[in-house]
Amino acid sequence: MNWLAHLLLSEPNVENRLGNLLADIVKGTARQELNSYIQRGIACHQVIDRFTDSHIVVQRSKQRIDSSYRRFSGVLVDIFYDHFLAKNWSEYCNVSLDEFTAEIYNSFRAYQGQLPLIVTEVISRVAAEDWLGSYRHVSGVEIALLRISKRLSRRCKRNLSLTPAIDELITHYDALDSDFQEFFPQLLSHVQNWCIT
Repeated sequence: MNWLAHLLLSEPNVENRLGNLLADIVKGTARQELNSYIQRGIACHQVIDRFTDSHIVVQRSKQRIDSSYRRFSGVLVDIFYDHFLAKNWSEYCNVSLDEFTAEIYNSFRAYQGQLPLIVTEVISRVAAEDWLGSYRHVSGVEIALLRISKRLSRRCKRNLSLTPAIDELITHYDALDSDFQEFFPQLLSHVQNWCIT
């Protein structure tokens, strides 16, 4: 799952939500410098990822993606699933997507705790460009694919473009939506059970 889902599945406090995002940004020993509430958010992120990556429905979604994108099929499905979460938001949350994202952005801006500089920079961009709310539109998914392509290109030191993979979403739209609708309630239940243990 991508960031919108991770935030919805977080415990409803700013540090747990930050931890759910930081898991993708802060690695290794730098995590040990974060407080226990943020670390619990990171642990939640890892629970979500393990359950998602091993789930048969998610595997089926990955198989729908053209083999030319096979190496990145997990990344693509994560992003596509965030689109379907945004599209079907009222089925999973009792506040509107706009209210939810505004509350997230405001709580992140108001947070007074210590965060690595890279985190504050990313959070500022997420809020300023409404990354979370943009997932409701196919055009927003396409922009997300462009951002990820740039990040992967820097990391791999070669040009990678996932932007054309928007065609995979369009081609398999109904099937991927159906996969998401089957999978997400199971993930929601899994995370809720983890949170109370």
